[in-house]
Amino acid sequence: MTQPATLLRNGTIYDGSGRPPVSGDILIRGDRIAAIGDLRAESASRAIDLDGLAVAPGFINMLSWATESLIEDGRSMSDIKQGVTLEVMGEGTSMGPLNDDMKRNRDTILSTADIHYDIEWTTLGEYLEFLERKGVATNVASFVGSATLRVHAAGYDDRPVSPDEMAVMKGLLHEAMREGAMGMSAALIYPPATYQSTEELIELCRVVAEYDGMYITHLRSEGAQFMEALDELIRIMRATGVSGEIYHLKASGAMHWDKMDEAIARVEAARADGLPLTADMYTYPYSGTGLASCIPAWAHDGGFERLIERLKDPDQRERIKADMRDPSGRWENMFYENGADGIMLAGFAKPELRRYQGKTLREVMAERGATSAADTAIDLLIEDNSRIFSLYFCMSEDNLRKQAQLPWVSFCSDAGSIATEGAFLSYHPHPRAYGSFARVIGKYARDEALITLEDAVRRLSGFAADNLKLVDRGYLKPGCFADIAVFDPARVRDHSVPGDPHHYSDGMAQVFVNGLQVLRDGEHTGNMPGRVVRGPGWAGGRAAKTR
Repeated sequence: MTQPATLLRNGTIYDGSGRPPVSGDILIRGDRIAAIGDLRAESASRAIDLDGLAVAPGFINMLSWATESLIEDGRSMSDIKQGVTLEVMGEGTSMGPLNDDMKRNRDTILSTADIHYDIEWTTLGEYLEFLERKGVATNVASFVGSATLRVHAAGYDDRPVSPDEMAVMKGLLHEAMREGAMGMSAALIYPPATYQSTEELIELCRVVAEYDGMYITHLRSEGAQFMEALDELIRIMRATGVSGEIYHLKASGAMHWDKMDEAIARVEAARADGLPLTADMYTYPYSGTGLASCIPAWAHDGGFERLIERLKDPDQRERIKADMRDPSGRWENMFYENGADGIMLAGFAKPELRRYQGKTLREVMAERGATSAADTAIDLLIEDNSRIFSLYFCMSEDNLRKQAQLPWVSFCSDAGSIATEGAFLSYHPHPRAYGSFARVIGKYARDEALITLEDAVRRLSGFAADNLKLVDRGYLKPGCFADIAVFDPARVRDHSVPGDPHHYSDGMAQVFVNGLQVLRDGEHTGNMPGRVVRGPGWAGGRAAKTR
């Protein structure tokens, strides 16, 4: 069925290039932008007077955890209401390729407690196509996770992979790249990726480079070994020729905040030397991940069930607690670096433990009469038998301001795209799920004037699209897909906070995805026009075109 033409009149057009805005009109025919400029002579079956509102390319979420939330609710509410039209998923783990054991155990899958679904796919491409068939409001894309490849071939064991296992991983990686993966991702503080050596990653990244894909990584350390971890990424890029990006750039832990200046200098030196190195960030001074990340990597050897067995064993429990209190920097020790006051519990699997959501680890320790914060964390992990999503108040707002001004940094949520209803109310998500993109426009561009609005739009759209090597996405120009966000720069504002997170951001008026309106006057239309967007390895490099 052909979509009727739509004419957006009298907008202030930010085209995604970073150039100053111009006043004009945009004609949408089908799923594409047909014309831009003074279109008073044009007619269309539907016209919308924008009354001078800002018009931008739809925003790109460079690190989305909408993998399961879009299965539960394809409307993508929290992101659509911020102008996001492309969810780029797969941080370290991806929804494929899966083998039978991984499907049965849901290994490497987030498995939100109150979201239930059947796994109807095997490969990463099949998962993305499953979302498109089901119906989603946003476009979807994904990296293939290095941990997913490793679990598929070698399980969760803390050891080098064999040559045969490496051959399996590389074969799966070739397949994922040909299916349209954006590249390979790694999250090197989380087992089993923690067990992957630099040499293993280099061998895999050589495959990614064959397809002109990106290697994107949660660095092996964002704290004590921050510089060493950054040097590892640069080494991988130099050895393979792959383009690289740092996931959610940060210096984690107050004792490490002063390392950000050196990190920025090293990235800029690498870029000056010709390396295509970029980063993304979210816009809050606290991170979010499992409470299980407070446990040293050796205790995760063999997977989550083996972790729980070790936590229950008295001797191993004492060794684990000693490592949690170790200030030496031998491992990415989020427990020591944040302390019991800097960790807020936010997501339990068992309803009877959800009374602790929104409380710090120290508050829960006092309420339970526990002997120590380490014992409290271990007991909670055993009782809930889950990783327990938590917030870590570990970052500096001053560093965020520095990062927000860097021309080579794009933006992300590092969260699901969720709704203020249903299964999502069972836990306390990180506020970045509701406000990360609104803060770019409302906080950093408007309120603090750290960046211009045209540069904010560039880094939310065209810059990110170019880094991913997308075709006909990320810009407002004739021939591009009509992914469009219309907003009032004076009204864009986030409202989600820790402990009271379920609040949408304001200011987004109209959103179009592939030419179909998904947000009308701030309200969801129910349309689900999202498509799979494929990377540069798909079908011989015809990235992100219509199929």
